[in-house]
Amino acid sequence: MSKIILSGLFIFFTCTATAQLFTTVQWQGFESLPEGDTIYYQANNALNWKDFKGSPQKNSVAIAITASGFGYTVAMKSRGNKATLVISVFCFFLKNNSWVKQNMKSDYALLHEQHHFDITFIAASSFMKKLNAAAFTLNNYNSLLKKLHDESYAELEKMQNDYDGQTKNGQLSDVQSEWNMKLSRQLSALVTN
Repeated sequence: MSKIILSGLFIFFTCTATAQLFTTVQWQGFESLPEGDTIYYQANNALNWKDFKGSPQKNSVAIAITASGFGYTVAMKSRGNKATLVISVFCFFLKNNSWVKQNMKSDYALLHEQHHFDITFIAASSFMKKLNAAAFTLNNYNSLLKKLHDESYAELEKMQNDYDGQTKNGQLSDVQSEWNMKLSRQLSALVTN
């Protein structure tokens, strides 16, 4: 199961209404973000059970919870009549909000939880594609950014729910195998692009 957390940080600088707006969309370098409780998504680094540091919810039907999400920062830089909107996207896993029940750790269950984090990365990548395709202006960038974020959040929530619903939280091994292949293909396509 996955707990979805989304965040956004806005940093705006004033610029004149007649300025020409350029947009840069980028992955936020994980080395420049705070660490500690947080793991930032990297295709080559899989989660391990030591990353799940939260206290299990004894009454939960879940054997584990992955707390992941994606966020972004926005900065506006202006010089003369030119402005640049810089949007940096990042995908993260929160160790202290993620947990596994004692004696329930298996490679099978860990892969199921890893895929929750992978799904979050897929949704963050979709968000970036939407940002790259958007026609931002000085008048619409704030509302358009929120709209695209909300759309991507809805996609993330649907995919997480479909994943857990169709696999019955990983209990249906044949359906889990289908999802494993589907997610592997999607991740391969994202990493090679």
